[in-house]
Order: sequence, then structure tokens, then C-alpha cells
Amino acid sequence: MRCPIIPPALLFLGFSVAIASPPPAEDPCAAFTWDVTHERTLFRQEAQNLPAGNAAAAAPDLATDRLYQLQLRAQTEVAFATQPDKKPPDEGKTYAGLASLTVATAGVYRIALDQAFWVDVIADDSLVQARDFQGRPGCNAPHKIVEFLLPAGKPITLQFSGGRVSTVRVSVTRSPAATS
Repeated sequence: MRCPIIPPALLFLGFSVAIASPPPAEDPCAAFTWDVTHERTLFRQEAQNLPAGNAAAAAPDLATDRLYQLQLRAQTEVAFATQPDKKPPDEGKTYAGLASLTVATAGVYRIALDQAFWVDVIADDSLVQARDFQGRPGCNAPHKIVEFLLPAGKPITLQFSGGRVSTVRVSVTRSPAATS
């Protein structure tokens, strides 16, 4: 049996196409080392639009396991419940806003954001220290996740600050590590 002879021009063309084709793009969101399946599912849903509060009394109430898009204000217009734990960049306009949350069960919760914002949590008039966080450049579904130990049945203020855009998509979920 004879093997067909492939003309050199056709062989070169096929080889050139193989080299010129870019490799499949990697998903930057796949680089999280935590299980973020639940957060990624929420970030594929349509967000509920809400105006963020410019003071604690005007902060909209958020619920867990929902995706929100908060319309923020110039950071200079927001009266924070507690001074943000991180100072905003010196140059350019930054955006901020407040939201409120009450969880039924105490535990570790994740606040996921689609943008590079600073997030503070205030409970009982004190800053709640973050337990851990992860962020992934190039990913906005979500971009950053911060874990906090939240008390049950108490109003909590969420402060978003230092962002360069006027909206932020946000979700609050119970950490899967806390439920196992």
C-alpha cells in the first residue's frame, strides 16, 4: 500500500495554521484556591440594582446568597460608620457606599466583589477583622472574596471604599469551610 504524498505547500500551510493559532485562553477565575463554585454561580445571575447608602441609616439591606449591584457615590459624600481600614489612593476620584446585613446564624461568611474595592465590616460599632481573602487579576466573577466571622441576629454595616468605578457587584455567602 502506498502512502499519499502531500505537496510541500499544503504541508507548510497546515503547519503555519497550527503555529499561528493561539492556545485556548485560561480562565483567570479558575485560579482561586478556595472552592468558589457558589460565588461564581451567583455572579452569572442577574444582579438586583440598589443605591448604596451615604450613611448607615440610609444603607440598603442585603440578604445572603443573592447578587446585588450597588450604585455608589463619590467617596467624599459618604459618612462612614467607622473610618475605612485602608486609605483611598491620593490621586483621582474614588467611590464608596454602605450596605446593611443581618445573618441568622453566626459563622464565617464571604463577601465577594467584582471590582477592586476595600470592604470593611462593622458590628457593635467595631471593625470586624477579615479572617482571610483572595483576589484574582483579570477575573470579575468575582474579583475579590473576603471572609469574616459574623455574629448572628445583629445588624452589620458593610463599607465599600476606594474603588475607581461607580458600581460594584457584591454577594454575601456562608463559607463552605464553615458548614463542613
